[in-house]
Amino acid sequence: METVDLLVVGGGVNGAGIAADAARRGLSVLLCEQDDLASATSSSSSKLIHGGIRYLEHYDFGLVAKSLREREVLLKAAPHIIWPMRFRLPHLPSLRPAWMIRIGLFLYDHLARRATLPGSKGLRFGPDSPLKPEIKKGFEYSDCWVDDARLVVLNAMAAREHGATILTRTRCVQAVRQGDLWQAVLHDQAHDTKTEIQARAMVNAAGPWVQSFIEDSLHQTPPKHIRLVKGSHIVVPRLFEGAQCYILQNDDGRVIFAIPYEGMFTLIGTTDQEIFCCPEDAAIDDTERSYLIGVVNRYFKKQMAVSDIVWSYSGVRPLLDDESDNPSAVTREYYLAFEHDDGAPALLSVFGGKITTYRELSSTAVDMLEALFPNLPESSTATALLPGGDFETQAILRAEIEERCPWLPADVAQRYVRSYGTLVWRFLGDKSALSDMGRDFGAGLYEAEVVYLRSEEWAVTAEDILWRRTKRGLFMSDAEKAELALWLASQAAM
Repeated sequence: METVDLLVVGGGVNGAGIAADAARRGLSVLLCEQDDLASATSSSSSKLIHGGIRYLEHYDFGLVAKSLREREVLLKAAPHIIWPMRFRLPHLPSLRPAWMIRIGLFLYDHLARRATLPGSKGLRFGPDSPLKPEIKKGFEYSDCWVDDARLVVLNAMAAREHGATILTRTRCVQAVRQGDLWQAVLHDQAHDTKTEIQARAMVNAAGPWVQSFIEDSLHQTPPKHIRLVKGSHIVVPRLFEGAQCYILQNDDGRVIFAIPYEGMFTLIGTTDQEIFCCPEDAAIDDTERSYLIGVVNRYFKKQMAVSDIVWSYSGVRPLLDDESDNPSAVTREYYLAFEHDDGAPALLSVFGGKITTYRELSSTAVDMLEALFPNLPESSTATALLPGGDFETQAILRAEIEERCPWLPADVAQRYVRSYGTLVWRFLGDKSALSDMGRDFGAGLYEAEVVYLRSEEWAVTAEDILWRRTKRGLFMSDAEKAELALWLASQAAM
């Protein structure tokens, strides 16, 4: 029976981040995820690394400051999947007054040091603005875009590079304490086999299932409770030109983002709706669709209808229950519950959190394990690059790809830069012509890339590839998607 230092349950951003931090410090790590990496909350965000300007209204100054600090760290660690974006906030006098927004932006600019991102400023919208003519004034500030699902995969790859074992489609069905070790049963759902392992410590990073895992698999009483808040997003044809994001205020006090997405689209979200069903059953409903369309139609000249929606997704945020009456006001801060009696194996459970602070959360979580692993080295993730991030700028890397692979279509080269960084050479390095890339499944998704995703990034299904590793699902026909699924099934059977 295999024995590891740390068993991590959950392959979202927090689980992958903890696995990467612990493995870098020399611990033997095994991570199990019941589905695909980032298959739940961590691929269903608004795709932003941000301080959370709206959290200032709830006096979450500490969370905003921490998020702003992490924004700078992550921008350096993963320049291929994270990049700066300017956010435009149109001002409607009937909602938040201008003086309040100015104070909020001043705090946003100064709560943490900005090494690279420009500060905020006022704006006047002219006749060329995509906004309705009556919207004359606004503000602009900086935050960052992130490919959330790829952030999880890169952390899992970093963990593997330092010796960790990553098991997807593998559920921890039971774990009990026996002496100074956890005895855990892992169910490989793809092959319907069970394996027993031992671990000196366990991290419960099951996200929306963090509470139910404690109750159902460990048969314990959870030390904290979570509230499941559904956030839904829609994707529509591009609403406006330019690389800026718009942040739209609404009468209910919420803000909605309208974000440039995959060149041809606009991503709109998110909602905040508390749910009481199983997290895996969460899906956007007609009320949410109409709500999001209504908000953007209030601001933009180009009007949208529900029928214009080309894709939607819903994620369930496992928020720490702070007994707030308003789901939008529930804290996005996290809580780490650490149980370690003398001689007993430790359990660390992650409640809450947000994608922007995952690295700091991970570092803090592994620091807590020093009680079990004396002389544990300090975390190095604050200065470490994620896989593929070892290049100077996106422009320089793209120029290198174009020089070495002039036969590669320009749009494909640009996508590779912003998905893989220098990892792209793992499947481009030995190619000398487009024909070497193999079959084009559609929308520039070549066989060489798919083979790489299967062998190096744990991709199994068409959904893994089309909606999490890439976003080619937006551009491919149903027939092309079906052909990819058939090809993957044939490869799995070999």
